[in-house]
Amino acid sequence: MSGSAVAADRSVCAPLPVLGRDVLVPLVTGGEVDYAALDYAASAPALQRVWDDVAAYAPYYGSVHRGAGYLSQLSTDLFENSRRTIEEFLGCRTEDQVVFTRSTTDSLNLLAAVLPDNTRVFVFETEHHASLLPWEQRPDVAVTYLNAPRTPQQAVDTLEKALAAREPYGPALVCVTGASNVTGELWPVRELAAAAHAHGARIVLDAAQLVPHHPVNLGELDVDWVAFSGHKLYAPFGAGVLAGRADWLRDAAPYLAGGGASRKVSRRSDGGVDVEWHTTAARHEAGSPNVIGAYAIASACRALTEAGFEGLVAREQELIARLRTGLAEVPEVTVLSLFGDDAARVGVLSFVVEGWNSSHFAAALSAEYGIGVRDGLFCAHPLVRTLLGSAPQDPGECGAPDAAPGEKSLNAIRVSFGAGTPDEHVDRFLHAVKELVTNGARWNYRTEGGRCVPA
Repeated sequence: MSGSAVAADRSVCAPLPVLGRDVLVPLVTGGEVDYAALDYAASAPALQRVWDDVAAYAPYYGSVHRGAGYLSQLSTDLFENSRRTIEEFLGCRTEDQVVFTRSTTDSLNLLAAVLPDNTRVFVFETEHHASLLPWEQRPDVAVTYLNAPRTPQQAVDTLEKALAAREPYGPALVCVTGASNVTGELWPVRELAAAAHAHGARIVLDAAQLVPHHPVNLGELDVDWVAFSGHKLYAPFGAGVLAGRADWLRDAAPYLAGGGASRKVSRRSDGGVDVEWHTTAARHEAGSPNVIGAYAIASACRALTEAGFEGLVAREQELIARLRTGLAEVPEVTVLSLFGDDAARVGVLSFVVEGWNSSHFAAALSAEYGIGVRDGLFCAHPLVRTLLGSAPQDPGECGAPDAAPGEKSLNAIRVSFGAGTPDEHVDRFLHAVKELVTNGARWNYRTEGGRCVPA
């Protein structure tokens, strides 16, 4: 998705109701405060609407596809209708399939498992580990890792050059994120898809950080597959989606062998078994499916659609501007970026603070202000190490992660938000950052189990 996808003139909507918005947490300095959840990029809180839908369905839960009883029939209809809701939400094409998985990681491992023999995969080093690592599990698949680009156009040019140079010419797959889980920056998905297709390659979009913040339409983006997780999309219960072209999925052996994936199993005269596998999405959905997880994703899709993405995007852009302006007022803060200050982005931002170890800073935000953020390398180690390679780092006295021999101890702080974030949480975060930088922590901290915790 290019930066032009973020329009300027939109009405702003209120935060959507989410679970946990009234949860009180204790402060080490005394008293309680409502928890400011600013770690949406790891797991977004469930929408109240999703929770209510799941609670209404729960008494009617039953096994799907193979039960004759009323609840089984009802659950089967709900499960398959959830698939159709997600197809509509993603703008799936007529021939596309929606396969339910456990997560983005599971979705991309599924795609890796069904790649044709001798496929060459092209992936930027900037990817989350979920989209960086699955491909080398196949010994017959060659992986080309591309260096971190510093502009969207450089990303396209780098891919073009790599694809043009590939030998021998055969099946190829490009894997790219839609929005970085470290910087929040939007990647030029349409342009990368065009480059991939111009060179006879296919492309899969890791939309884990994009789909909660922007509409994702397979046809408009012209990607072959999209993968995402329900827990990023305000839906709990450990479910994910791989949606897109059916041919590689249909031609490959089932991801898991078992009931549900098989259409017919019979004994052979030699004592073995013959199996006829499904050719639909069921081929890769063996076992009892996560019906509630699938339904929760569909409920979230409906809720976001009905709320209106234009208003949600407009409000998020206002919060991003407020956050960036506030952090720019603190000279000790360095915001991490690949594409620069003007890059379009979602509500994800990472930074370091001069004189602070990031784990120490994050611990103080939690213990003294009731603010939950993330610190570390965010399952994107090559990217964060690239971004922090020349950044000043002070390990501090608490929580410094172990470094490999010859490397500096590196980690960063990530703040992330979305459709359920109230303005007050961003304002409290900015106040806390400025106060910690100016006055230091009000409590003592120690390292326990590799984490910085209040002493």
